[in-house]
This record gives sequence, structure tokens and C-alpha cells, in this order.
Amino acid sequence: MRVLVLHSHPLDESYGRALYRQTCESLTKAGHEVDGCNLYEEGFDPVLSAHDRRVYHDYPENTVLVKSHVERLKAAEGLVIVTPVWNFGFPAMLKGYFDRVWLMGVSFDLQDGKLTPTLRHIRKMAAVMTYGATPWRAFVVGNPPKKIVTRVLRAQIKIGAPVKYLAHYDMNNCTDETRAAFLAKVKHQMERF
Repeated sequence: MRVLVLHSHPLDESYGRALYRQTCESLTKAGHEVDGCNLYEEGFDPVLSAHDRRVYHDYPENTVLVKSHVERLKAAEGLVIVTPVWNFGFPAMLKGYFDRVWLMGVSFDLQDGKLTPTLRHIRKMAAVMTYGATPWRAFVVGNPPKKIVTRVLRAQIKIGAPVKYLAHYDMNNCTDETRAAFLAKVKHQMERF
């Protein structure tokens, strides 16, 4: 299976980067063809410009500036997102990726006001997230990233596709042991993706 792995953390020495590397290695070990997309290293521009907004509904013109990312998303059969959660949301880089790449004609069609998802070729999805907050604080604010992955994105891929949500909460108080345990959990889950 071809798996697109999206990553959005700017620091190479970060724990998030270690999670990304482990995810890619484990998926490869499991026999998947991994397309690792490190948005920072690739220099992805997350800004939705005035031009982008004007052509947002004009397929295929809306894809011209992000053509390679659109092609990678369309080729994917699996999707894994590896990212920190900042202020109970995705980093701007990842949010911008969704705004600029998951376009009309790519992730959905719109006819007569009716939206139809078009990423049904994606048969599996997972998210590997890190939070500074505790699970309780994330719950109190509604845990938007979890809802986006397990509800919004899930609705756009193959109906009934399995979705895994792996999260290391309370990174502000983590230890070498908690980080190692979560890294091992990610390794185990991705080898069974």
C-alpha cells in the first residue's frame, strides 16, 4: 500500500521528528511504499493567497501551484499525520496544507451545493500527535484535532476505513520513559497499519 506520511515540525532534533522517522521506518518494515512528506523540509508554502482563494472552486486551475502535493494525495492509499498539537490545533504549516491541497476537485466535488467526498481511495488513516496539555484539558476544550481526524477526515476517505489516533499528552511533564513508551507504541501500531 502507498502511504502518504505528513509531518509538520520545524526542528530536526525534536521528539516529533523522531516520531516521524519511526512512523516511516515501521511502515516500510511492514511492506508499505512510504511517501514521507516533511512540509518544512520541502518548503511548503501554507499561505492561502488571494489568487488561491479566487480559484478555490475552479478545478484544475486551483491545483496548479500545489500540483505535486495533489498528485501525491491522489496516489495515496493510506494516510498518516505526524504532528504536534499547538494551542489545541494543527500547526499553521499543516493547516495550510489542508487549505491549499484538499481542494474542490481533489478531496471533494461540489455540484448544486452538494458536497461529495473524493478521497475514497484512501483505505486507512492514522494520526500520531503530541500535546503539551493533559488529556483532561484537551477533553475540556473539545479536543479539536482528534475530532478533525476521527470525524472530518474520516468522512472524506473510504467509508468504514480504520482510523487510529495515537496521542502523547502532557508533553510539558513527560519523561524519557514516557517518550520511549509512546515511541514503542507508534512502532508497534505502524508495523500493523
